[in-house]
Amino acid sequence: MAMNAWLPRIEAGSDPKYQVIARAFAQAILNGQLPAGEKLPPHRSLASELHVTTGTISRAYAELERQGLANARVGDGTYVAQARAREMSSGAAHGMLRPGMPQPPALIDLGQNVPQSTGEAAALSATLHEIANDERLAAELLQYAPEAGSMRHRLAGAAWLGRAGSPASASRVLVTQGAQHALASVLRAVARPGDTVLAEVVSYPGIIALARQLRLHLVGVEIDAEGLVPAALELACKSLHPRAIFCVPTIHNPTTATMSSERRDAVAAILQRHGVLLIEDLVPAMLLDAPPEPLATRLPDQSFLIAGLSKSVAPGLRVGYLQAPPAWCSKIAAVIRSDCWMTAPLMAEVVSRWIENGEMERLNGLQRAHIETQHEVASEVLKGVAYRHAETSSHLWLPLPEPWRAAEFAAALRHEGVLVKTADSFVIGRNAAPHAIRVCMTGAPSREALARGLSIIRTTLDHGLESGMASSYAP
Repeated sequence: MAMNAWLPRIEAGSDPKYQVIARAFAQAILNGQLPAGEKLPPHRSLASELHVTTGTISRAYAELERQGLANARVGDGTYVAQARAREMSSGAAHGMLRPGMPQPPALIDLGQNVPQSTGEAAALSATLHEIANDERLAAELLQYAPEAGSMRHRLAGAAWLGRAGSPASASRVLVTQGAQHALASVLRAVARPGDTVLAEVVSYPGIIALARQLRLHLVGVEIDAEGLVPAALELACKSLHPRAIFCVPTIHNPTTATMSSERRDAVAAILQRHGVLLIEDLVPAMLLDAPPEPLATRLPDQSFLIAGLSKSVAPGLRVGYLQAPPAWCSKIAAVIRSDCWMTAPLMAEVVSRWIENGEMERLNGLQRAHIETQHEVASEVLKGVAYRHAETSSHLWLPLPEPWRAAEFAAALRHEGVLVKTADSFVIGRNAAPHAIRVCMTGAPSREALARGLSIIRTTLDHGLESGMASSYAP
């Protein structure tokens, strides 16, 4: 199957070719077959596939930009626009499509890694009501706060990191606007344009975007079922003299790998020997009831720990915590000040109260229960399929059997109304992407929708596109 099966045939005598192509893309975007943030095919390869000129593709993409459906990034390609693609209602979308154009099935989004709703909205409402009834506190929260956050909020952050086995004092914890902001702040403080930074060769896309923005030389290190391969890391440190390494040792995104204690010891010894700074992402680990001891505890003077709430509570709760070595705290605080002055005290107050009164643990427990149910569905529907998962991982990692290629497989699923992420979304640099997909179970709105989506994946694996796809599986 072609990578873009929904594209039209270009026939003589029809509307201008660029308009035909633009309409096909608009339909795919507005109906969700091309999700927000996805990169559109390169001009040359799409022109070759459709037997048109690259100029025709350029005009089609320009038309998508005019409609607000795509954004061109100089030197990087054209991407589906974030806001318009998500905010357009289905009614508005249908109004932009020509009569007689086929409508795709209702979408099941298994591409976006978002937590399930667990009552956090009710908890937020109650907490805001409490704050509103304390006029003195409400007034205080509307004033400037220290760059690193108030000491009370930093104490809460230290307590939250402490449950992951990192007993740091509040003086080493800074409050940030989410984990991505924490990562950006560390990179801005410790690295300069041109510096080499390492990461798992298949890694969190946020580090890829930041490295490009900060003009860092990001290099991928080989991984296996436990994460970073020590021999490959040793070679990279010897030959490249990196400034830092970013990694996710627990429930790695996207492969779900978790390092053993022995592997953590080996990796820490290498980083210590070469003086490489460690930036450890704890976001997935914080969903565990008892996370393994962070890699960073083995390197207290050269490591940074990052935790956030986007995967365990709600992505709109933009509060993160960054634990840094004492020598780096003031430098990172200065970066935060120049970047956004401070994290909003009101949001930090909400999260601090939830940590202090146990609400955060309760919400975490509810999220774990949701994920456990989703794993039950996956184990039944995908029985016999060689996928990877972790105890509280909200996503699965599915290596594809021959002859499937990831792009073709994802396109086949899109054709049947299921969205997933292919491995090339996570691969660093020019390294070859494995033929695999990430399936985020929490993206499905219900157990039934998850079962349908996974069943379509299973049927496609077993029989290919010509199997009819529509499965009647019901849990």
